[in-house]
Amino acid sequence: MTRSSVDSDVLTRTARAATAQPPTHDPLWWRSAVIYQVYVRSFADADGDGTGDLAGVRAHLGYLKDLGVDAIWFNPWYPSPMADGGYDVVDYRDIHPQFGTLADAEALIREALALGIRTIIDVVPNHISDQHPWFQEALAAEPGSPARERFWFHPGKGENGDEIPTHWVSSFQGETWTRTTNPDGTPGEWYLHMFTPEQPDLNWNHPDVRREHEEILRFWFDRGVAGVRIDSAALLIKDADLPEVGEKQGPGQHPTEDRDELHDVYRSWRAIADSYAGTRVLVGEIWVPDIDRFAAYLRDDEMHTAFNFDFLARPWGAASFRESIRQTLAAHAPVGAPSTWVLSNHDVTRPVTRYGRADTTFAFLKKRFGVPTDPELGRNRARAAALLVAALPGSLYIYQGDELGLPEVEDLPRDLIEDPMHYRSGGVDPGRDGCRVPLPWAGDEPPFAFSPDGSRTWLPQPPQWRALTVEAQRSDPHSTFSLYRDALALRRDLPALGDGDLDWWDDALPGADDVLAFRRGDDFACIVNTGEDPVSLGPLIGAGGQILLASSPLEGASLPGDSTAWLRLTSLTTTTHPAG
Repeated sequence: MTRSSVDSDVLTRTARAATAQPPTHDPLWWRSAVIYQVYVRSFADADGDGTGDLAGVRAHLGYLKDLGVDAIWFNPWYPSPMADGGYDVVDYRDIHPQFGTLADAEALIREALALGIRTIIDVVPNHISDQHPWFQEALAAEPGSPARERFWFHPGKGENGDEIPTHWVSSFQGETWTRTTNPDGTPGEWYLHMFTPEQPDLNWNHPDVRREHEEILRFWFDRGVAGVRIDSAALLIKDADLPEVGEKQGPGQHPTEDRDELHDVYRSWRAIADSYAGTRVLVGEIWVPDIDRFAAYLRDDEMHTAFNFDFLARPWGAASFRESIRQTLAAHAPVGAPSTWVLSNHDVTRPVTRYGRADTTFAFLKKRFGVPTDPELGRNRARAAALLVAALPGSLYIYQGDELGLPEVEDLPRDLIEDPMHYRSGGVDPGRDGCRVPLPWAGDEPPFAFSPDGSRTWLPQPPQWRALTVEAQRSDPHSTFSLYRDALALRRDLPALGDGDLDWWDDALPGADDVLAFRRGDDFACIVNTGEDPVSLGPLIGAGGQILLASSPLEGASLPGDSTAWLRLTSLTTTTHPAG
């Protein structure tokens, strides 16, 4: 289904919604927001050094308005040695020189807001860079000094302290302790890093650490940001007894994850956010499998929302998706928080590639070189999934480039891969750089207007991306960009979409086991065909249903396999069941 085949009144409403922006005073904007993730290094390069920058983002704010987003979420844009793509922060009150200046960031926040687009920034409270002044001071200090108390310095085990304090496993694989060297050259204490050695963990039992992050929040709220995304939000607090995993049992007893003391931290952050005019939101990156413990972070005096990773990790299929949606909505219902929906981000294999594989799930430890994928199948499923998540209750996150249908770049030269996940796996894991390749904007050859002609981008772009540039897709009504733009316009214009309720429509197409169907409000329905064979929508259309949008062209009155359709309902009599 394309824009040319949608009824004229839908076209009119879509065009009007595409140019409208939400009122910036809306206190509940975050409950239905479409949030676009910008990985600055790979969005747009204005100065020609091959790396994206804030000037490049500012030059393309009109593109984001045209797409129809409500907010931009920026990955860390602070000064950093880039040992982990910017998640090793040296100074939270400045901008990385490659990206621009603090004045550039302030101008971007103002200019985006003038277009109705809010700004959300990343904070990384679990750790800092080993080049941060605090850690440099700690390394120069004696064991037991106040400077070292802000971190997790600890003597090693064994007669000479040669054994690591614990066998906790890094999020990037490998050990979590690195030994220091004393000024006289002898081996010293060990320090904790749940990620890379260049990212020492902070001790959140120390008042300096808590006070510093509260001041960081105020610094950016004072500059107009609308919210913060909290990286690794469930990892901050560690058990000071340093037990091995499993030595203490029960909820909240894991030595490094989801400890009960975390909630005091986020209550203090929420009080700061609530002290500002307008709604300043806290968004948590929380990988917690227990539904009740996940929901605890979303109580009305803690975070506003949290990332929902369950859906993106699920295998392709109606039953799998329904179970994920049901569990997600059930987890959020007791605390009244809106769910969030995301298909990918800067860490995850892009949907076009992931959904084209025999195994369509996602898990970090399963990533390997050379896994085959079917590009056409992946493209169809990614488009269908995009319409599915855009129709679900709550807020929607879009990772830059997914709106163009970009695939994962899996043939990067190994000497150009920067992601530490690759190296710490012994070269087995291809890492995450394949989803971080710079965007293609226009033209027939790299750098595709990402950088000025003649520039070499920090990661190479595939030549075949010439068919996927913004320029190539913008005027094509069949393109993935047009599908996203039309979907977001309808999502804004239709009262039933965004925040609200969902009712499963079990009798929409009886006997179609591969079909997922639900209704929003009185007159909107989403039908997802995850099977291979077409399913007839004739009974729905014949009874007064109208196709608003579809991820693939209909075959007569049938929805092809691996496709999604949005319908407006008029005179249908249906049986629905509330989600949950």
